Amino acid sequence: MARGTTTRRRRPRGLLGDPASVNHGAPSLVDSAEQALHNWLAGGRYRQGDRLPPEHEVAAMLGVSRGTLRSALQRLEESGEIVRRQGSGTFVGRVSVPTALDERLERLEPYSSLAARRGLTLSSMDLKISRRAVGVELGEALGLAPIAQAVTVSRTLMANDAPVAVMFDVVHPSVLLPSDEELRRSLEGGRMVLDVLIELGVPVTFARTRVIPSLIGPRERAGKLLGVRRVTAVLELEELIYAGRDERVAYSRDLFAPGGIDVMVMRSLESTRPEPVVNLRNSRGVRAPVAGRRGRSRRQATNGAS
Repeated sequence: MARGTTTRRRRPRGLLGDPASVNHGAPSLVDSAEQALHNWLAGGRYRQGDRLPPEHEVAAMLGVSRGTLRSALQRLEESGEIVRRQGSGTFVGRVSVPTALDERLERLEPYSSLAARRGLTLSSMDLKISRRAVGVELGEALGLAPIAQAVTVSRTLMANDAPVAVMFDVVHPSVLLPSDEELRRSLEGGRMVLDVLIELGVPVTFARTRVIPSLIGPRERAGKLLGVRRVTAVLELEELIYAGRDERVAYSRDLFAPGGIDVMVMRSLESTRPEPVVNLRNSRGVRAPVAGRRGRSRRQATNGAS
């Protein structure tokens, strides 16, 4: 994104502080090498304790210098993903286990359901529940006056004790939520605000979601909560949840760490005209009539009867 005088629409800051979409610079060569090695080890090629190829072979595979490779390996050693033994070589340490939540954006579903299908255990850290004025931006999103009070929830979502997302939710005051203690127990146990709305009988029908690729740094609040060590690419989902036809009931803004969520969208070509009946019939295994066949059949029947 260009720097300087570019004007951007202000967005709700909430938990995350400065908007995460600010460009902090491109990843360095060491960053890229580290990510490539991380993906390589997580791909199931090696088991814990396996010995990796010599440094010069790995550097050649990555297309980087041995100095760059050693810097990347140093980072992986700090995270426990590899173990380096002097005179023996480099060995696989803690193999990364995929913890991404697979989400198809055309289907509204709580992350708790996605995690259950992946066999992940969700929990919440740094959970805060408060009531405060929504302000101008959130007021516009939820159709409220800026001074209107609403329940606000912020937390770090953990999957198998690893931070995967920073979440910020605001619930419309028309929704009668349970007590703060009950809400806290539910969220600490890995439930989502959407789970709570559904359990309360709120007739949730759809959500409008914006997907925003962003960069965060280790000094930002979100970066600290997610444990990033350098400028890192993340995925932000900003969502407005509706009940009935157009009643806005909740706003959410979730920032997912790398590998925290896999987003998939099913798309199809939009037709500007109805599909020809011949094509429809052929696609169902029905043979299309041949022009003139009916006329010939009638003539044959007439000739046979005469």
